[in-house]
Amino acid sequence: MGKMKGALTKPSTTNERQSLHWTFWFGVSFFVLVIVSILGSAYVLLHRLQQDEAAPLTHIVIDGHNPYTQRAEVLKAIDAVNLNNFFNVDVNQVQQHLATLPWVYSVSVRKQWPNELKIYLVDQTPVAIWNGDFILNQYGQTFQADQQKLKSPLPQLFGPGGSEQLALKNYQQMDKLLSYGQLSISELILSERFAWQLTLTNGVILNLGREDRFARVQRFLDVFQEIKKTEPANQTIDTIDLRYDTGLAVAWKPINNKQRV
Repeated sequence: MGKMKGALTKPSTTNERQSLHWTFWFGVSFFVLVIVSILGSAYVLLHRLQQDEAAPLTHIVIDGHNPYTQRAEVLKAIDAVNLNNFFNVDVNQVQQHLATLPWVYSVSVRKQWPNELKIYLVDQTPVAIWNGDFILNQYGQTFQADQQKLKSPLPQLFGPGGSEQLALKNYQQMDKLLSYGQLSISELILSERFAWQLTLTNGVILNLGREDRFARVQRFLDVFQEIKKTEPANQTIDTIDLRYDTGLAVAWKPINNKQRV
């Protein structure tokens, strides 16, 4: 039998390529269309939310350690900031306004969805009055604020400009030393020549000079009770001059009914 011969034809690849080509670009176009639709919808939604009548900021929460700064002062400080819309509130602007309040040491501000502004305030820690007009914090930094808000009287420190930290450090060290004799400092003066003078809460004035101030305070503590025993009638210690290598000089004053104990 004879073998039948026939022409074998290959499948056309042109149509397949065209089909794949159009399928790919259709998919890409559809994907791009979806992305554009999502972005457009998000833009419209965001634009609507940014209108003042939408997404109002209705709660202000104040937290932290702020015994001197009152809520009314906080609200007044940020009164000029537009708080009508949650998305439009500039937390940096709010923070800048609050940092100007006299008692504020540090402040942080953040928004919490959907309608809350959180403010964390830390007030200054006052430890002394500086040159009568300023207040010193625990780091020896000066600030000005209403001294009538102070919870208790503070020691008065006086000294040249720029000596705040030196004066505070020495006050703290000498006051701690005096506490062993149940005494404390109400006033410290550091002169332009860096000589030290202390006034104690009992009214006694100590002239320490420029050198060996801690040794001189200790010398005073060693003899104070003995000096008290020698007080003349109707008189009390006014000033003790310790500006000597050894020894000291005592000045007396009349006792009055208003003398400090």
